[in-house]
Amino acid sequence: MLTIKRLDLADARILIEGAAEKAREIGVPMCIAIVDESGNLIAFERMDGGKITSVTIAQDKAFTAAAAKKATHDYNKVNVPGSLAFGIHTEVGGRISSVGGGLPVIVDGEVVGGIGISSGTPQQDMDCAQAGLDHFETKRG
Repeated sequence: MLTIKRLDLADARILIEGAAEKAREIGVPMCIAIVDESGNLIAFERMDGGKITSVTIAQDKAFTAAAAKKATHDYNKVNVPGSLAFGIHTEVGGRISSVGGGLPVIVDGEVVGGIGISSGTPQQDMDCAQAGLDHFETKRG
């Protein structure tokens, strides 16, 4: 039998809080998705002004980070013509994202979920996702 660590709704709200705080700081309203370890949505926030297309993108970034257990920008580095991983973004019904802004949430060395951010540049999305993780770590103690 497996024992699985999983984010709960309170954890998801902390992650969103940290990411949204960074988004306000940089002046870019974001779409913020939090998923569990299997990539299923726990919580989502579209800040006022967050892009409509970013609703799906943020969720796909979070899904990728959790399910693949890696940052979406890691896929970006290998998803280029000539690479054996080229085309990875077409897998899983097109849900695999190779755009920066999706990070796994790791607790005690185990991936327990993912955070996906979209509406800014890839670097802004990555910065907000990292801010969410940093805030979560601070709140967890």
